[in-house]
Amino acid sequence: MFLTILLQASAVASLSKVGAAFAAALAVFAAAWGIGRIGSTALESIARQPEAAGDIRSGMVLAAALIEGVAMFAVVVCFLVLFV
Repeated sequence: MFLTILLQASAVASLSKVGAAFAAALAVFAAAWGIGRIGSTALESIARQPEAAGDIRSGMVLAAALIEGVAMFAVVVCFLVLFV
């Protein structure tokens, strides 16, 4: 009986590690997709209105930094699940 409980606890711990790794990969993928979307939209906007390139570029950099910050936070949380 004790061995069965121990094996089930081990399986749950393994599944939590797989889930944390999957969540980290998903967070990084979503951040990459978001930054790619920002870049393509910013280039399209600059092509349509070149005189606003400075404002568009600064907004793009700010949005990309915020996305990277959220992605980094998600990856850190996943690493905490993995190792703590």
